[in-house]
Amino acid sequence: MNLRLASLTVALLLVSRLTVVCQVDTLFLDLKGTIRLAQSDAPNVLIAETAFKNDYWRYQSFLADYRPQIVLDATLPNINRAIDAIDLPDGTVNFLERSFMNNSVGIRLQQGITATGGRIFAGTGLERIDIFPNSFTDKQISYLSNPLFFGLVQPLFGFNDLKWERKIQPLVFEEASKTYSEDMEEVAYQAANLFFDVLFAQLNLQAAIRDKTNADTLYVISKGRFEVGRIAETELLQIELSAMRANADLAASQLSLQTSTEELRNFLGIQKAVAFKLAPPQELPVFQIDGETALAYAKKNRSNMISFQRRLEESRQEIARAKANNRPSLDLSLSFGLSQTSKEFSDAYKDLLDQERVTLQLSMPIADWGKSKSRLKIAESNADLTELEVSQERVNFEREVLVKVQQFDLVRDQVNLAFRSYEVAQKRLNLTRSRYRIGKIQVTDFNIAIQEEATGRQGYIQALRNFWLAYYDLRQLTLFDFEENRPLVRDANDVPKN
Repeated sequence: MNLRLASLTVALLLVSRLTVVCQVDTLFLDLKGTIRLAQSDAPNVLIAETAFKNDYWRYQSFLADYRPQIVLDATLPNINRAIDAIDLPDGTVNFLERSFMNNSVGIRLQQGITATGGRIFAGTGLERIDIFPNSFTDKQISYLSNPLFFGLVQPLFGFNDLKWERKIQPLVFEEASKTYSEDMEEVAYQAANLFFDVLFAQLNLQAAIRDKTNADTLYVISKGRFEVGRIAETELLQIELSAMRANADLAASQLSLQTSTEELRNFLGIQKAVAFKLAPPQELPVFQIDGETALAYAKKNRSNMISFQRRLEESRQEIARAKANNRPSLDLSLSFGLSQTSKEFSDAYKDLLDQERVTLQLSMPIADWGKSKSRLKIAESNADLTELEVSQERVNFEREVLVKVQQFDLVRDQVNLAFRSYEVAQKRLNLTRSRYRIGKIQVTDFNIAIQEEATGRQGYIQALRNFWLAYYDLRQLTLFDFEENRPLVRDANDVPKN
């Protein structure tokens, strides 16, 4: 490709790029501003909030199981007009015409008993039967009142689901609350990663524009030197190749910036087209992180610790269930009430009669060919496996925290070294460019200086990215902000539940 044609093509691309930029808003952001924007409007935040709301209402439903339940039972009306098979007093069956209406209403109050797994209940009710006149009977009305009844249903030696759920469900909700905080810190980490993608692309584009300008200038200078015989044709060809390479790098940098900008815009949930103007972090925060302190925060704040406890409790729950299914089951039912029947409503509440019911139901496995025992052994084996897995995962988690703290100290030092290397490479490039213009060095040395400056720039931005990503990774791992010295566990009450 002719150099002038390539230059013209790149110029048209630049004009097109500038035209597009002029048509969109420019958003000026630094790293912390990007993270604040992400944690307020990003689609991932809405997903995390929705997941937590589901867990919240699931926990509220669990709490309702331990509160008194008031139930209204009513049949208004139940009309039956048909010919049915009726058992007669002499033991025979005959088809008779029936025509009646049954209405009933009652209120029950019931409450589970966590300590025993039973249930107590109390209530009141009234029932009325209207028999319509036919060829056999006249119209009749009768009432059955139950002004008061109460009782107890108590499984004996059975599995107490209420007791175990009372242990496990609060752990499930606490784990969900801390998982929500971890999701928010994951948003911060992803936002920081995309921020540096755009920043890296912007700096590369600036460098590409600069390199293209310098390459074109040097090509013009070299062409003049070639015409007067001061440089060889091979050197001129190398300069021309460098200029063409600068054009290609500029086009690639523009594409990279466009791609990374779209990814950041989509992540932040910005619907309209926007151009970012990002400011790189100028100074590193000054604080020290002690490994044991970070580990203490991680144990206190992370959902992992709650998850370990929950899994152990669930394995014990299954052992208790298997043991309960491996022994006789007794269900005791007790009830007491007052009742009366009459053809007049007022008389249905006079001279009340008491009624008592006692039921003891036994269920005992006699021969199940070892099935119950096998279930118990499986539950015990699973509990042992869970305990081993939790123990290993706990060790791995603690080791991960300590390693991340050590790595954080290293990446801080790497930023300072990379910045100094970048400064040296910039100075060397400026000196080399000046010396080449006056013909003091060869083009090979100049190309080496260009590559060293690009490597130094990329190394510095990468070191800066590594530091901040390590910082936000450590924040997510401990749910603690070491820069501002505050916990990052969010209050569940601050999340909208509607």
